[in-house]
Amino acid sequence: IAGIMEWKKNNTFGTTAFTSYGLFWLSFVGLSVMPEIGWAGQSSRTAMGCYLFMWGLFTLGLFMGTLRISKALQVVFASLTALFWLLAVGNFTGSASTLVFAGYVGIFCGFSAIYAALAQVLNELYGRELLPIGPIK
Repeated sequence: IAGIMEWKKNNTFGTTAFTSYGLFWLSFVGLSVMPEIGWAGQSSRTAMGCYLFMWGLFTLGLFMGTLRISKALQVVFASLTALFWLLAVGNFTGSASTLVFAGYVGIFCGFSAIYAALAQVLNELYGRELLPIGPIK
């Protein structure tokens, strides 16, 4: 829904990001749930690692777009890229400690995304920079 709303505003970046990550979650849930209910076999660690690595590459591409938007979004997309790649490495190697570290990176990414979203909403509502986002000039 958020991607469609961004599309109506002619925001290509927002449309791409929101629709893509919405589809990521649908596909990830499918990969996780379908084996549990007997609709598909369990994905191998290598297959899941490849899947997550490719999402990291896609996210790196979107990070390049944030270089023209704001420092707050740069933090979000840089940490999201790192998260995908750490999860990929954790799946490739079976390293529990890498997956735990990835979890901490994910928490940081989530908090940075909340900050960026809150800053965008509050700054727009108040008509001034209440929470700094580091705009690119």
